[in-house]
Amino acid sequence: MKILSWVLRLFAFFWVLILSGGTFLQYYDFKNQSTFLTIKAVAVKTSWYLPAFYFHIIASSVILLVGFVQFSPYIYNKRNLHKILGKVYVLGVLLFAAPGAYGMTLFINRGPWVFISFMVQNTLWVLFTILAWQAIINKKIDRHVFMMRRSYALAFAAVTLRLYIFILTKFGNGAHFANNYIIIAYLSWIPNLILVELLNRYTKYQPPTVKAET
Repeated sequence: MKILSWVLRLFAFFWVLILSGGTFLQYYDFKNQSTFLTIKAVAVKTSWYLPAFYFHIIASSVILLVGFVQFSPYIYNKRNLHKILGKVYVLGVLLFAAPGAYGMTLFINRGPWVFISFMVQNTLWVLFTILAWQAIINKKIDRHVFMMRRSYALAFAAVTLRLYIFILTKFGNGAHFANNYIIIAYLSWIPNLILVELLNRYTKYQPPTVKAET
């Protein structure tokens, strides 16, 4: 079981690095010449889409990395570092990534069901992040951990969405991508939450520990 857990962690971290690194390499110059922004030409002409876009992708890239390492026993036991990274995560979600996602969703152009999916996902992301923050302020550690798991599951939807897009694009056997987008819009975050709910329900939280150095 431990081996499987480590394999899954490494697999997840690999895709987090791919997404975060790829985002930086593609958009670091702010030239707005990517294929995605070309498709969103109408949205780009507005005065606020690009700020929302860059807020979201840059903050989300940082959040994915920060959130992932926060579950590490090593980081958890570095209390000051854990608190600093926690603030980076929470403020990154609430001030940049989530507001940017709301702005981008207004121009999703994939139909009402996809629009609803992203709006619900983003709203739950904000809610769980606020509740996690509130819980740690009130020193409710178990509740804080459970809420942070939920929050990160929704942040990780950025990874699973692109993984599904990659799979359908490469192995879709000619299926119409637009018809599949409704499925992957919900598939990107609902299974994540289900897995976290099972984890929260059937595992008793224990603060991670690391062996003392000798």
